[in-house]
Amino acid sequence: MSRVVRFATIAIALGLFASPNLAAKNARQHRIAIHVDQNDPAVMNQALNNATNVIEYYRGKGEEVQVDVVAYGPGLHMFRDDTSPVKDRIKWLTEFSFPSNIKFSACHITKELMEKREGHSIPIISQATLVPSGVVHLMELQEQGWSYIRP
Repeated sequence: MSRVVRFATIAIALGLFASPNLAAKNARQHRIAIHVDQNDPAVMNQALNNATNVIEYYRGKGEEVQVDVVAYGPGLHMFRDDTSPVKDRIKWLTEFSFPSNIKFSACHITKELMEKREGHSIPIISQATLVPSGVVHLMELQEQGWSYIRP
């Protein structure tokens, strides 16, 4: 077999084996960061509605999606165990509806400021993860290609 034919055969074989992996790598990743910075139940519920709608849309298409709801400033009340008007809904979303599609990020800087101002520890719901800075977290997600919305 000539070198050209051997090379062509190897190239075709590699292309056949690589195609599924290339398709998986080239599949568009749907990732959205939702920003909450207001202590307003309507805004918090709108953020959760947006998250639910996005996840259900892509589930319906058979595509993967990740949502990160990021709260800081007065919006941190969304994740405070003692003041959240939406904590039961968040629990439902993470435990039953979309456990692998949604996460909640709480600003550590805001938590510390609230604790200093209020003079006691601020309890954060178990579904939320503390991030060093909510603003920086949003910025870094966008730098990684995440879409951004603010309800």
